[in-house]
Amino acid sequence: MTTFHIVTIFPRIFDSYINESILKRALKNNLIKIKIHNLRDWTSDKHKTVDDSPFGGGAGLVMKVEPIFKALNSPLIKGARGIKSKTILLSAKGKTWNQALAKSHAKLKNIILICGRYEGVDERVKKFINEEISVGDYILTGGEIGALAIIDSITRLLPGALGNADSAKHESHATPGVLEHPHYTRPEVFEYTPLIKGARGIKKLRVPRILLSGNHKKIAAWRAKKSKRISSLIKGD
Repeated sequence: MTTFHIVTIFPRIFDSYINESILKRALKNNLIKIKIHNLRDWTSDKHKTVDDSPFGGGAGLVMKVEPIFKALNSPLIKGARGIKSKTILLSAKGKTWNQALAKSHAKLKNIILICGRYEGVDERVKKFINEEISVGDYILTGGEIGALAIIDSITRLLPGALGNADSAKHESHATPGVLEHPHYTRPEVFEYTPLIKGARGIKKLRVPRILLSGNHKKIAAWRAKKSKRISSLIKGD
């Protein structure tokens, strides 16, 4: 079982997502545990302050080091910080999360996710973490979405999490740098009227004939051919 500890100042953000679909089933089947911790519980002032102005001036606020340090060393979390565990700070400055990292982290027993907010987190927090992770080269309001992405991508790789064990073997990124082939389902012929103003007549979109042939060897060859390599997409091939 993998246990995720989430340190956040907005604990209710996670309620809807983790209680639906694959994550809900993984929780029910005891494949994972998700423990959400409100960072404000480790503040000492009446306003439960977790941020302050940056030294040297500048826009925005910076998350304080003290509450995060106290959270990581509290009885609720400290015991999870040992063998087969990692403490991760979600940050735009971190290394980019990918499928290879998801696979390696799926072997861990405990993962602590610190959700950054505001202008950033006091740099001294890095002394108490194992990794700084980003989910892409863009800015989000906070680390909560990134934490959910990490939890979701890891959970999918755990035995028993998916209805069909082969699903994770053949989807995009299962082989590094390769995107999955196109998928089709019923109806065999989709008829539609174009939405373009002035367009007339009915158009038809058909399923590739090879997928209807029943020839599994040819279907497998077609799927392999249609799979995309990320490097070719970057080059525009």
